[in-house]
Amino acid sequence: MALFIVIASLLALITLVFVLRPLWRERRTAAAALAVSSLLTAALLYRSVGTPEALDASAMRRPKTMEEIVALLEKKSNSFPDHQGWVMLASGYAESGQWVKARDTWDKVLAMAPTNAEYLTAAAEARAQSDPHKHFDAHATQMLERALKLDGDHQRARLFLGVALRQQGRDADAVRIWEPLLAQIDPSESASLRAEIDAAREAAGLPPASQQPQTDVSQADASRPAASETLSSAQSAGLQVEVALDPDFAARARLRGDASVFVIVRAPGGPPMPIAVEKHSVAELPLRIVLDDGDSPMPTRRLSEMQEVEVLARLSESGVANRQPGDLESKPVRTHLPATEPIKLVLGAQ
Repeated sequence: MALFIVIASLLALITLVFVLRPLWRERRTAAAALAVSSLLTAALLYRSVGTPEALDASAMRRPKTMEEIVALLEKKSNSFPDHQGWVMLASGYAESGQWVKARDTWDKVLAMAPTNAEYLTAAAEARAQSDPHKHFDAHATQMLERALKLDGDHQRARLFLGVALRQQGRDADAVRIWEPLLAQIDPSESASLRAEIDAAREAAGLPPASQQPQTDVSQADASRPAASETLSSAQSAGLQVEVALDPDFAARARLRGDASVFVIVRAPGGPPMPIAVEKHSVAELPLRIVLDDGDSPMPTRRLSEMQEVEVLARLSESGVANRQPGDLESKPVRTHLPATEPIKLVLGAQ
């Protein structure tokens, strides 16, 4: 730092010598005064608006560990312009296992941004992690319930709320909260969740989901009327849906053949959890399927019990059923049940 000041002063002085040489010959006192004044002015300006600490080698070194990042954020916390700085600090505390500090910092975040489902979920998790028994208390449970009201598709909020309800002995409520997740996560990742749901169902005195009455696919296919029979008779077995790609869109887009296509049936204006869903691939398009009670992810809510539904198709590169950034959806179609015509959905239509 001192070396920099000396070098800078010498460079400034040399520059002034060349600039003030004509004045030096005529009025040496004035030239000297002007030189000193210029140097002092530059020094004061740098002191006022510059960043002297940026010249410190230790300040210029980038943090390499989470602890160093947290320490830097703590140092800057008094000058955070908005809640985003506090979000980074709270996340840093959580990442480094400082759960009590994370809990208290998330409280500051929620005081500034109380309607963010992600912040509410993270705050609830911090409260549970800071508890000696890892319990979600009443306040954390309320946070998770509010997060789900704000974003019904928030998977972590739904997962944590189910855990909180199980801890409180509300096993049937935990089943109700958890079961919609089965349609939102990849089937390869659902085994542990299914086991938790079965345990909760057993604790609540409910039969395992595997014992719920479902339509046997092979029997349903064998028993459905032939194509020459009336369409209304076929509809008694389920809801027919046809899915296709818009030709112009198909010509422009470069779609992977293994990209997922979800055909989703949900309640109009209701919660986003599907009443029935099937997963297929782009390579299968155009697609004609029949959705029935066997496609219901929730045993307590079946397609055959609905009077009106909304049907849509979603093209997902990620393979996850709940909507992700970049997913493409068809225009939703409402229909009364039983439907008398196939529902036609087109992906990529303008």
